[in-house]
Amino acid sequence: MPFSQTFKRRFIASIVIITGLVITMQITYWLHLEKGIEEIEQQSQHQLEELTSLLNNALARYENTPAVLARNERIKNILESDEGKEKYQSLNEYFEELQQVTQAADVYLINPKGDAVAASNWRKGNTFIGQNYSFRPYFQHAVQGHLARYFAVGTASNKRGFYFSAPVYSSKRASKLLGVVVVKLNIDQLERQITRMAKAGHYEVIVTGEDDVVFLSSVQSWRLGSLTPLTQERLMTINNTKRYASRQLHPLAISPKYQHQDDGKSEIYRLTSFSGTHKYLDTRVFLSQAKWHVHILTPMAPIISRLPMILLLSASLFLLVSLSLLFHIERQRNHKLMQEAQDQLERRVKERTQELEEANGLLKSTQDELVQAAKLTVIGNLSASINHEINQPLAALRSYAQNTLAFLERDHFDRAKENLNTIIKLSDRLADIVSQFKSFTRKSTGIDSATNVITCIEEALAIIQPEADKQGVTVSAQLPHSNHYIWGDQVRLQQVLVNIFSNAIVAMNQSDNKQLNISISIDSYIDIYIQDSGPGVRESQMEKIFEPYYTTDERQGLGLGLSISHRIIESMRGKISVANAIEGGAIFTISLPVFSNE
Repeated sequence: MPFSQTFKRRFIASIVIITGLVITMQITYWLHLEKGIEEIEQQSQHQLEELTSLLNNALARYENTPAVLARNERIKNILESDEGKEKYQSLNEYFEELQQVTQAADVYLINPKGDAVAASNWRKGNTFIGQNYSFRPYFQHAVQGHLARYFAVGTASNKRGFYFSAPVYSSKRASKLLGVVVVKLNIDQLERQITRMAKAGHYEVIVTGEDDVVFLSSVQSWRLGSLTPLTQERLMTINNTKRYASRQLHPLAISPKYQHQDDGKSEIYRLTSFSGTHKYLDTRVFLSQAKWHVHILTPMAPIISRLPMILLLSASLFLLVSLSLLFHIERQRNHKLMQEAQDQLERRVKERTQELEEANGLLKSTQDELVQAAKLTVIGNLSASINHEINQPLAALRSYAQNTLAFLERDHFDRAKENLNTIIKLSDRLADIVSQFKSFTRKSTGIDSATNVITCIEEALAIIQPEADKQGVTVSAQLPHSNHYIWGDQVRLQQVLVNIFSNAIVAMNQSDNKQLNISISIDSYIDIYIQDSGPGVRESQMEKIFEPYYTTDERQGLGLGLSISHRIIESMRGKISVANAIEGGAIFTISLPVFSNE
């Protein structure tokens, strides 16, 4: 009887747990997909805004050019003149120069019959001159008096392009059509820009026209592919306009069947390319002016690849909760088992804590090595100035030594003695120079102590002085005569100062007046002000300048990097900030609490 009750209880508990586990995994699966799709949609909307902005800007750059050319009196006068075909030569040269200035693919003029009579590519073998383009919609719309846009593959160049056209009317008779001006935008260059954006954002892009044919894509195998079936009727319509010239269209392998959705709505499709078949979330927007459908296809693989781990975690959590309930109900009987589980958990926590402590130690060691490497980089960048600073005393030593030998040979011992004293002074100077850089390159002990701020500044100035002299920078230091202390690492503080001084020298490369001023104010904090006469820091860079890996062309730095400098100052319970001076240039302020040993 007891055995039967136990079996029944365990059987019911097993059924409940299995049922709950299945329901939990189904809910987890649904929530994970919904949340993942929602995150992708939000990200895709932002990416669509950037992409459409790029496309609109690229089109806007050229859309007004045909209208401006159509009002050009020079073009109208040439078209209305009675001269023969030679009158178009000046237009050929004018269009050639205009094409180079605007960086358009081609600029050409079509007469009312549809024949190209002048073109920027008149020198080339595949020139448009003599070609008839009356079949092109951009010509037909322009003849009707409209500004036209149209995508097509060039029949002469066999290159994809976007065409802008405008009608040219006579100045004498406003209703008389003289011709059509056409400007062609090179799609290949625009496609390369979009492809770079897509690769950086980990998505793919396709742009289609009203005929659902992909004419621009980040995936080469999708180009000139159709999202919808290529029926005979569609092919006939496309061929009549020669929109794709001799290019072969092909249907894309897409499932399920492509549906035209409203903007903002997303759909999941399976598409095939050279890299294989993958699922994508299609987010699209319609550009009304260009009549383009811009699609961002975000791979679903990252979401799907996380599903097993998420489901495993969800199942583990559910089973943990279920087992906890069972343990609670049968607490007395399973007390020993629970104690063992608790002991095991504590061991894992201790092991994890030990691993974290070891990882923190390794991180600190790595950071120290990074700081040391950065210091050596500073020395390398200043090597030319250091060599100059050392070579002068060395040359003087050689000269005085030679003179001393000559004096000794002539028994001029007094003058030889003077030269030897001079040689000793020069040797002391060399020792001072080398000791400054030896002190700078040594590793920090990592032990804080009372540090003389004035001494740190003077030693840092001694290190960068050769580079300042080489770059023509005047260094002015207004320092108090008395000593003032902070609690911190002397080597690290000196490294921060050298880094900021070096950055200031680099910032003044293009300045006519190169002035580096260092001053100090003392209250409860010691404030060190470092001001240069460079171009200053842009407002957009103020908040990012201390972020890791952030740099600018104007202030690229030679030393530790402002991010590490910021952390070093914070470790000393201080802060570092930057602002622009009213008279120009940047001011870096380092604030450190005053240390008193009383």
